[in-house]
Amino acid sequence: MKKLALFDFDGTLTTKDTFIEFIKFYRGTVSFYLGFMLLSPLLVLYKLKVIPNWRAKEYVLTYFFKGEPIDKFNEKGKAFSEKLIPKMIRKQALDKFNGHIEREDVVVIVSASAANWVKPWADKQGVEIIATNLEVKNNSITGKILGRNCYGPEKVARIQRNINIGDYSEIHVYGDSRGDREMLDLATHAFYRKF
Repeated sequence: MKKLALFDFDGTLTTKDTFIEFIKFYRGTVSFYLGFMLLSPLLVLYKLKVIPNWRAKEYVLTYFFKGEPIDKFNEKGKAFSEKLIPKMIRKQALDKFNGHIEREDVVVIVSASAANWVKPWADKQGVEIIATNLEVKNNSITGKILGRNCYGPEKVARIQRNINIGDYSEIHVYGDSRGDREMLDLATHAFYRKF
């Protein structure tokens, strides 16, 4: 029977949070820090669990990207995936990732980050992704998430919608945060913060 390998992206395959790094790449460091200073009251509420993860993410997306043309946003996502993501990839994680590919396991990246910059990197590796999708209206980013943020229980819901996990004799899951807990529960072999 086939084997499945599910990899979280940020903090598991990468050394940094690509959402944060993408904002810096897109807007520049000064605008990034100024924006986060202005957003800090909302981020404190998130840390205190007053507002949920997805809501905090929408506030950040709205502040930095609302009204951005989707073509420009996707171009920047592709450039970011080519120029910066390779520098953030953990060597040990990539070795494990490539090992699954070489054994012809089915490899899927499951990420809370937006598909706009994760997918170009995944495409280059020849693997599928399940990721957060951003709402687009009139060819522009709205700042809203389309559907649900691909985090926590939503990771499992999306995996089950896209993959028949009963087809696999082994399920290897790699994660590093509480957003991966439910996905790690699917595993026959769970790897938490192993890299």
